[in-house]
Amino acid sequence: MLQIRGLVKAAQKAQEQLKIGVAPAEVPSFQKFVLSSVETVERLCADAKVTPHQLPVRSRHAYYFLKNIDLHNLPASTCNLTRTQVQTIGIKNIKTQQRAILWEISQLAASANLKQQNLEYINTSRLIHTLNEVVTAIENICTSQNATPANLTSSSRQIYAWMKFLMVEANLKLHLQTTQRLQLIAQSFCRDYGHDTVKHVIEITNLSGLYRSRWIGDKINLIMSEGFINANEDVFQALVKISLQGKSSEATRIIREYASSDEYSDILLELDLITETSTEDSQGKHYNLDRLFDKINYEYFGAQLTKPRLMWSQFHTYRKFGHYEPARDRIVISLALDEIAIPELVVEFVLYHELLHKYHGEKWVNGRRMVHTPEFRHHESQFQFYDEAEAWLSKLASR
Repeated sequence: MLQIRGLVKAAQKAQEQLKIGVAPAEVPSFQKFVLSSVETVERLCADAKVTPHQLPVRSRHAYYFLKNIDLHNLPASTCNLTRTQVQTIGIKNIKTQQRAILWEISQLAASANLKQQNLEYINTSRLIHTLNEVVTAIENICTSQNATPANLTSSSRQIYAWMKFLMVEANLKLHLQTTQRLQLIAQSFCRDYGHDTVKHVIEITNLSGLYRSRWIGDKINLIMSEGFINANEDVFQALVKISLQGKSSEATRIIREYASSDEYSDILLELDLITETSTEDSQGKHYNLDRLFDKINYEYFGAQLTKPRLMWSQFHTYRKFGHYEPARDRIVISLALDEIAIPELVVEFVLYHELLHKYHGEKWVNGRRMVHTPEFRHHESQFQFYDEAEAWLSKLASR
């Protein structure tokens, strides 16, 4: 999988500039920056014989964000006061606080393993209190500066989103369970490979890449993306094996295959959306999500479903067209569908799919969170234009 360093940061830089507006004198340099970034991505992809759509999730989002900036209709900056109000904010010691939380998570998982206990019986109240305390402090800092967490520096925003993500009970539960499972796999492999004295430190966080691993004396640090928290045993074993033995083609294939899945993308998208500042407007250029909800609710749910918050994403995504956030009861639909060339039935189907997530909720099977259950798939297939909509989405996804 092609990795393009600096692409996500370039998109974030452009996004932050668009928030405060572009002064007339800065328009040419901003246009050049965006065009140069897009051209570089396309050239690197061509050299690697891949398309931008095959980039890792965040890089793909960043590319499409840059690609879809209307360089001829840039928002103008209003005054210096606006610039001051939306300047980026760095949170002092946020990485230290994150490390403390990661250590506490590791200790809770290790304690459960040592006592051979289910994590449900482990007291997480202190961890939850710490997360709430840090997140609240960050939000208060932002408020005091007339800003939002979206105005945090890239690294601070990434850590804040991760902490906010873990404040959702289901997410924290899954994160702890995954840490526990990985610790057990690491212990088993260390015994099998004759590394009984090696200490395996496993951290799962909001990482830009897939994973990082390195030996430090008799200790192995394995840091992986939060996107892996709902992975299966094969993926976890592949990650641990690579940390112990180095890369192999088979382990790399397993990891990259999962990183291309909807499950992985869902987690990263949820993290990204935490600090998204787009106005929650259900009215797009061509389609109104409120109107479509009313229609779908009447036809498929007997008008009994409570309307969630509905909004169009600021990103044009061509793999993940919608996302339901249970914690905020919010559905976000990709701007890629708000086009006159896209039939209404396609937008309806994606919205219907996300509403089914709200309707069915999630189920836990063998420690894994399942959302696309057989019952879910059955109801999904009841959509009147199911085949046509699926064909359209497949066509869009192949762009």
